[in-house]
Amino acid sequence: MTQTREEFEARLRRIGDERYHDKHPFHHLLHGGRCTPDQVRAWVINRYYYQSRIPMKDAAFMSRVEDPKLRRAWRSRIEDHDGTAENEGGIARWLKLAEAVGLDPDYVASEEGILPATKFAVDAYVRFVRDKTLLEAVASSLTELFAPKIHAERIEGLLKNYDFADDTSLSYFRKRLTEAPKDVAFGLGWVLDHADTAEKQDAAANALIFKTNVLWAQLDALYSAYVEPARIPPGAWVPGTGLALAKAS
Repeated sequence: MTQTREEFEARLRRIGDERYHDKHPFHHLLHGGRCTPDQVRAWVINRYYYQSRIPMKDAAFMSRVEDPKLRRAWRSRIEDHDGTAENEGGIARWLKLAEAVGLDPDYVASEEGILPATKFAVDAYVRFVRDKTLLEAVASSLTELFAPKIHAERIEGLLKNYDFADDTSLSYFRKRLTEAPKDVAFGLGWVLDHADTAEKQDAAANALIFKTNVLWAQLDALYSAYVEPARIPPGAWVPGTGLALAKAS
């Protein structure tokens, strides 16, 4: 049976309450100041791969959109991450974080040392947005509903517990506090408008579940590789490599 607009929104929000990656043990370590410098670096390196693919998945999405209004609304997401002539984007801000934790930004941008599971998860997300229905693609972005909370917790936890944390190194997260609500207001409204049958609502909800799995899988990979007992897979980043020598510690 088709849910009302209010019931369906509540269903989507419950998915975040149950499945969002703020509940992952790695984030508890990170936000609580219990990650080693190398564990923080591993997180920064692997999360860069996700950050770098966000504008690519959005470009793939837009290539299928025939409605100019939807394209105009979605275009800002690419600019938010790639930047513009006037403003640096999220990718550049992430590389500032990389430098702050002692990594060579060029090494991070090279995408060397990315965990295999990170690549599989993120690439699967890009394919999902490229190949699934527009409704499913937009619905998968609705993890942004839950992002402001984790960004606020991360800013507080990093500032409290790590010497590298300051306004410059955490600029990515501070900027997302204002960018994400704008994006999610549009995306949520679009999904609620277009998921007008029980079948479409199920598809949208499953798309959001898929995206939470993508985020969770990335942290599972980090935890397995870099938290005791560490099991770093072949080809993945090894502590001591890719460092900015002036800041290495």
